[in-house]
Amino acid sequence: MTTDTRERILDAAARIIRRDGLARTTTRLIAREARCSEALLYKYFPDKQDLFLRVLTERVPRVADVDELVGHGTARENLHLLTEQLLAFYDQSFPMAASIFGDTSLLDAHREKMRARGVGPEAPVSIVTAYIEAEQRTGRLTQDLDADAVARLLVGAALHEAFLANYSGAGLPDRTALAAALVAAVLPDH
Repeated sequence: MTTDTRERILDAAARIIRRDGLARTTTRLIAREARCSEALLYKYFPDKQDLFLRVLTERVPRVADVDELVGHGTARENLHLLTEQLLAFYDQSFPMAASIFGDTSLLDAHREKMRARGVGPEAPVSIVTAYIEAEQRTGRLTQDLDADAVARLLVGAALHEAFLANYSGAGLPDRTALAAALVAAVLPDH
């Protein structure tokens, strides 16, 4: 199978999961949407759960590599960028991820797969915390700033805004302005 086929399968799965939710997404629907056989799906993905995880990691907006941000631009600009990326990530991933909570066996399987890969929903907080702590070590952010609290506030606000946008169907307001307001609220003097 070519890389193009794998990409087509991931794109099809992402569309269906967003539209129908994970619980109603079947390999049959994905294969039909991707214009391939169900058997072909299993050449790249051992099971539906693996395909779902690949969609979440490969078909949602990425958050910047914080190591590349430290010491470049300003800390406020970088936190703005991270927050804007988190808004985009949650806005696109929320409809897909929310669907697993309706099925406890699916949720349990998802938890196990995530643990086995060393990832999970705590990752965004860890990423933002690591960035803030790195900037504190450089002296660009003060030591009195509670890195974990600021990270939780920014990540939590991004998740909440994505939830509201998806619930209302209205979409996110201007991500740039929203990210700027959120960062200004947690870094008023920096």
